[in-house]
Amino acid sequence: MESVALVAPVTALEFVGDVLLAGMGPEVAAFRLSGGGGPAGRRSVLCEASVQGLRAEPGGGGGPGGTVVRVAAFGGRCLAVLAVRRGGAGGGARLAACGGGAVRELGARVWEARWAAGGRLALALGGGAVALYEWRGGGHWLRRASCGGAGALRCAALAGTSWARLALAAGTAAGTVAVWRAAEAAAPRRRLRGHRGAVLALCYAAPRGLLASASEDRSVRLWAVGELGGGEGDGSCLMVCYGHGARVAAVVLRGPLPVSAGEDGACLEWGDDGGVGRARRGHRGALRALALRPAGGCLATGGDDGGVRLWRPRRAAPVAAALGAPGQPRAVVLAGPRRVLALGEAGGLAAYEAAAGRWAPVLPPPAAGPRGVLAAAPLPGGDEALCALSGGDGRLLLFALGRPGAVAGLRLFEGAVRGLGWAPRPGLPPDSAALLASGPDGEMLWLDVTHRPGRAPGVRLMGRYLLPPCKQRWHTCAAFLPQGGLLVCGDRRGSLLLFTCSSSSGWAAESTGVADGGTDPVSEDSGSESELSCLWHKGALPLEAPLSVLFGLHGKTGVTSVTCHRGYIYSTGRDGVYRQLHLQGQQLEVLRKHRPCKGLQWIEELRFTPDGDLLVLGFHADNFVVWSSRTSENLHCIPCGGGHRSWSYCNNPSAEAFAFIKCGDVMLYHCEAEPREQHVLLASLHGREITCVRRLGAVEVPGHTALNIFITGSEDTTACVLALSDHSRAAVSLARLSDHISSVRALALAGDEDFSDKGLSALLFSAGGRAQMECYRLLCAGDPDSESTVACQVVHVASHRLDEHWERKKNRHKLVKMDPETRYMSLSVVPGTSTKKLPTPWKFVAAACSDGSVRVFGLLEAARKLVLVAESFHHQRCVLKVEAFLHTQAGGERRHLLCSAATDGSLVFWDITSPIADAADALRRAEGEMQPLALGTPLLTIMAHSCGVNSLHIRETPEGRYLVASGSDDGSIHACLLEVALGGDEATAGTCLHLLERVARPCAHAAHVTGIRVLRPDLLLSASVDQRLTLWRRGPDGLDALSTTFFHVPDLAELDCWEVAEASGELRYYCVLCGQGLEMLHSTAPP
Repeated sequence: MESVALVAPVTALEFVGDVLLAGMGPEVAAFRLSGGGGPAGRRSVLCEASVQGLRAEPGGGGGPGGTVVRVAAFGGRCLAVLAVRRGGAGGGARLAACGGGAVRELGARVWEARWAAGGRLALALGGGAVALYEWRGGGHWLRRASCGGAGALRCAALAGTSWARLALAAGTAAGTVAVWRAAEAAAPRRRLRGHRGAVLALCYAAPRGLLASASEDRSVRLWAVGELGGGEGDGSCLMVCYGHGARVAAVVLRGPLPVSAGEDGACLEWGDDGGVGRARRGHRGALRALALRPAGGCLATGGDDGGVRLWRPRRAAPVAAALGAPGQPRAVVLAGPRRVLALGEAGGLAAYEAAAGRWAPVLPPPAAGPRGVLAAAPLPGGDEALCALSGGDGRLLLFALGRPGAVAGLRLFEGAVRGLGWAPRPGLPPDSAALLASGPDGEMLWLDVTHRPGRAPGVRLMGRYLLPPCKQRWHTCAAFLPQGGLLVCGDRRGSLLLFTCSSSSGWAAESTGVADGGTDPVSEDSGSESELSCLWHKGALPLEAPLSVLFGLHGKTGVTSVTCHRGYIYSTGRDGVYRQLHLQGQQLEVLRKHRPCKGLQWIEELRFTPDGDLLVLGFHADNFVVWSSRTSENLHCIPCGGGHRSWSYCNNPSAEAFAFIKCGDVMLYHCEAEPREQHVLLASLHGREITCVRRLGAVEVPGHTALNIFITGSEDTTACVLALSDHSRAAVSLARLSDHISSVRALALAGDEDFSDKGLSALLFSAGGRAQMECYRLLCAGDPDSESTVACQVVHVASHRLDEHWERKKNRHKLVKMDPETRYMSLSVVPGTSTKKLPTPWKFVAAACSDGSVRVFGLLEAARKLVLVAESFHHQRCVLKVEAFLHTQAGGERRHLLCSAATDGSLVFWDITSPIADAADALRRAEGEMQPLALGTPLLTIMAHSCGVNSLHIRETPEGRYLVASGSDDGSIHACLLEVALGGDEATAGTCLHLLERVARPCAHAAHVTGIRVLRPDLLLSASVDQRLTLWRRGPDGLDALSTTFFHVPDLAELDCWEVAEASGELRYYCVLCGQGLEMLHSTAPP
């Protein structure tokens, strides 16, 4: 089989001019650093080894104008040399092989490489050897020396370009750093002691005579060694740095100070005192590689998540400064990044201009009166803003900040104005804005406000709405939908409401002037209406009730924002999640909820950027944060004391500002816009091992190659929908599912056969730790306008947890409580359940459980219910795999059969036809609630293996029989042929299984067989942790190996296969493997 695409941990990085090289498995990928960055090429370099190091030749010689740079790539016992041609077509880079393109097998592990004089390579090898190697031609050794007593090596650093001056520093498993010269390699000349764990990385800076070491004891040490290999005695330790939460995997020197990357996912810059100067986080998993660009000081990081990120130098973040607000401020609002409005307790309003650096009164007290509420809406251009000010007496003052004396005064309510805010409304002129105000008894008014230069703003009452009864009955946010005629708002109770609205009706109120901030209305313009005019005329408009109510959607703490983007509605709240919704008719329907990052208890707002990023504004403990969903980092983290105080955030292309009240004063955090510190060159996939994978299908996009859509589950508690292209050999994440609280160990798909040809639709079941199962509806279709060319819509359908189910059980005091550590090990959708006997739209899925049970769940998608319908504890030990299959008799009679496999190596077969039919009937009568039924007695048990069954697959043969293939922990594979027969004439008669033949291949692999598939009745494919993919021919005499392919995914967890008929009529088999990475391979069908 041939590799088509690969996603692997990033284990090596190297800067070559304006190109960054990354080693991923056996491949080297190039990324442009100029012109916005992006992939520039990819090439497989090492055959069966992972690239552990990349070293560019200093000076960039070898080509005209220095455009060709040779790079040594090494890993394991292999070495290869690449030529990187910079400045090619499109400003990219071309990767070509040097020295005939052959990979050199050196016979010893290569720990480090360095370019020496004459274009040769100095190598640090396993066993404490130093060598000078001529890689050109066939490759041969020039000089070689071994140092006794060095110990087991874990890393190395080389210095010098000639054999006489070549020196080696080697980190050992004992925690010491041994230093010696190649020419005097009898014994180490010095040993640097101090680490209490194996030394994993070294970096030597010859001009400064400094050596940095990183260890598995989570520390980084800086040593003064002078010339490496010179002098006698031990070098002095200048600095010991602790700050990582896990082993430190890589270290470089930036000037006199170290920068390190650890398995905790953090890249730390250290200060002069040994403390953390700056922490950079964003990767989803452990970091494995770190590189420093000498020109510009950029850092590059890569790790287990398969991502590559570039970190640009950035000046220190500013500190919030006290502005010395007059009086006692009650509320603060930003009217642009450089203008702060403060409302005092006495009701006066003042403005702070950052350019002038002083406060100026806007309206003297008591303009707002007690319990004042303030809102501002900047107008296009940034120099003017519309302000709304209300108080406890129900009055509303509207004015332009540039002319606060021209005030439109309205009396809205008999009581206090409780909610006041501007709402974006499509179709309004640039000088107008929509304002929503809530008063007593849940009444909410919609007003359109128009800025009139030199005059008071014009006001038009557009609608009246009634909020649902609750204790805290006022709105907190609102948005007009782009579809027109609909308004979505959130209230303080946490509910989301949908109202109908129309701009055709309304009542226009002429402004009443309040001269110089006085409280008595005076005529300005026409001035014929009084402040009570709104109270008199609003009765002419009907009081609209909501069309749709999602009561308490965000809990009792309230909805904080509503945003519309690309046809979807997004709501945020103080419950730490944001929800994605859409309109189903005139009803709000929740598609899914997102928790953007751990510890973000309060989400205030979502902002979608033009470059496709999603910024999440909220509070983490007592800090205000701006979180980037693309880079998974805090762009801003401002200590402010928490969100339960008045605060305001504003940004534009030139600057960002955050104002808040603390200690009786107004504080302002202001920073000028600059390029982001972090740039994602290759997006992350999963931070930990990928435990399961399923192929959804292929999406055809006009003008592009077909994209395979996969779903992966991981130990990092997330599932990911991704597109994998054999053209770019890279994966693009389409959606990330983060509803699980523990690892995702199993996936199952139930496809829709009648879905449109324009895309893919399927039900996805995901399950794993903590006995949790989630169900989603996936809709994937081509979208040429998007970056991935595929759009994926995810709808969360239902969820189920066994502990919640146990709490609802009757007589639960008589039952043994479910173990909270129960894990779902495998899932299988029961096929063909939509029959005349099962008219309800229930779908059923079987689960293998670690508590020794086989469970069957029923899903009613319309009601969003996932119910446990049947179970059996027959195995009495951990069940590892389940596989459901359908048998259809000649007369059309169906039998739903299930195979389960456990840790004792047994295969157990069940007839679940009756339990499913009884469960469907009980669910229909009980409206989706029932007690679990028993699965009954197994039909057949086969002892196929001597230990746990880690892979299982069943395929029907053309003769109507079933070939069952399994793989075990002992490296064996087993195949048996079964025949189904009915025990009587009636449809309810018992089902019998007959074992026709069985074959086994002991020691088929050298490790656990974690993936097996029946491609044809005579053809099997197996994959193992030994990283071998073997194709087997099934014949009368047993299983014969046809071919074996090495794949590059360590710790293989699962495989999935499918077949594709090419345009030429040739049949190709494809498979995808997951573990510590993801790889797709294909092969032509053998005869």
